[in-house]
Amino acid sequence: MQEYDIAIIGGGPVGMFAAFYAGLRDTKAVLIESMATLGGQVSALYPEKHIFDVAGFPNIKGRDLVEQLTQQMAKFPIEVLTHTTVSDVVKQDERFIITTNQSMIVAKSIIVATGKGAFEPRKMQIEGVEPLVGHGVHYFVPDPEQFRNHDIAIAGGGDSAVDMAVMLNEVANQTTIIHRREQFRAMEQSVKALNASDIDQETPRRVVQVMPTVSQKLEITLAHVKNPDDIQTIVVDDLIINYGFISENKTVLGWQAQPESVMQGMIVNQEMATNIPGYFVIGDANYYDGKNDLIAIGFGEAPAAINAAIRFFDPHRGGPGHSSAMSL
Repeated sequence: MQEYDIAIIGGGPVGMFAAFYAGLRDTKAVLIESMATLGGQVSALYPEKHIFDVAGFPNIKGRDLVEQLTQQMAKFPIEVLTHTTVSDVVKQDERFIITTNQSMIVAKSIIVATGKGAFEPRKMQIEGVEPLVGHGVHYFVPDPEQFRNHDIAIAGGGDSAVDMAVMLNEVANQTTIIHRREQFRAMEQSVKALNASDIDQETPRRVVQVMPTVSQKLEITLAHVKNPDDIQTIVVDDLIINYGFISENKTVLGWQAQPESVMQGMIVNQEMATNIPGYFVIGDANYYDGKNDLIAIGFGEAPAAINAAIRFFDPHRGGPGHSSAMSL
């Protein structure tokens, strides 16, 4: 079995940055990811969406952020294991024994960066919609170009739906956003961009029927939330459903090494340490008072966890210096 100083479980952006920082601190680290590629939800759900809360970037697409993180990790010999699902973690003789579908791994410390776990989109609960998925109805947008010159409708009113509407409006012929509330639940700047655009806002309305037409378009029936008799119909090429995602960490909850947790995540202190010595959690998987689930927050938690892990397995080692003073 391979033995590492640090095993980082979860290859999303936060896990990737933790792996880079582990290399910066000259530790033997492994990054374990169950999916075929790194990037987590950013790669799987919104690769073309602009991210605005990463320091140093006025905005950056999810796909580009993952590429930059990949290049950053490449500076150091970090072992990356994809297609590798962790089925169990056991604390044994001051080591963690990690069982995966590929092999057994031993580590002096572990850092869990699995986010909220496996995810799937919240479905539109209207009869007849699911058979249309892939035939005009979409839950994912891997490539905006597929909607170029299309008339599109987006159902949803949160950050992702509003950002997607603004982004796709650059390539679409006409964009409509449908939300059941009068006010959108997105970041203020995103709502400003929406209001400044020519996107048609159908609020407060809900989708009550989606029907295919003979011309291979979709006829969407909308009802006013406060006055159900107020019905209108729009015809579009595509309907994108963006009601958010349901996530659950069933796999992590099945591990034998199980730290104290609450509904929001595994409880950590200011060093991202759990009540199990050597077990750290960063990103959306952890919880502490005042926690915000933002990529920017996770990026800050990663060095804290790496440095604390090093102090755990090598207490006599010096603390971190400034990267600007290092010769890389």
